[in-house]
Amino acid sequence: MNTGEWPFWMQRSLSEPRLGPYESAAGSREAALRLYWWNIEVSAAFYGPLHCLEVALRNALHGALTRRHGRADWWTVAPLDADGARLVAEAGAKCRRRISRRQVTTDDVIAELSFGFWVKLLSRRYDRTFWVPALNRAFARGAGRRDTLHRQFTTMMLLRNRISHHEPIHHRHLEADHETLCRLLAHLDADMAVEALRLDRVPTVLKQRQDTCAGLRAPQF
Repeated sequence: MNTGEWPFWMQRSLSEPRLGPYESAAGSREAALRLYWWNIEVSAAFYGPLHCLEVALRNALHGALTRRHGRADWWTVAPLDADGARLVAEAGAKCRRRISRRQVTTDDVIAELSFGFWVKLLSRRYDRTFWVPALNRAFARGAGRRDTLHRQFTTMMLLRNRISHHEPIHHRHLEADHETLCRLLAHLDADMAVEALRLDRVPTVLKQRQDTCAGLRAPQF
């Protein structure tokens, strides 16, 4: 492995602790820099489809629970656990601090709730209270079991969080991640999935890795 110094601008702007794992994966500092730029590019490619997935899940679950409870602020009567109720209360408080010239709406609160909040609604904790009476109808027929969906959405949430926090994703099985993402989009809304994937650059960027990162060690998944 190259033991020389990183260029000063890299030490200053990116930092050695951040670059170190890329060097370990790539085998040299020159290759590490290529891998770092490619990681940014593939993260950007995933961002669009993940955006669509998060918003579609949010709206699908919100719609199902609104119909179930007969009101848009369904969380005021639905059996959320303590953590879920806390997250809703915090989302409402954030909206009130940010919005001072009008009344906070249910749409404001819905948009403030995190991806993790919505994914948790598919967990075993809510199987009888949310999934069976309402949330199973938020997905296309053939979407499968709740536990499978929960596991797949959790995987996408973790991928989204790594991308949002500018962390490495190059070591993941990104082809499998992309397949899961496409499948979940179709389960939520087949028409939206078709439109979202028209702009999908992930397959192209994945194919570019061989040229962009030539000579890198094989990734460990």
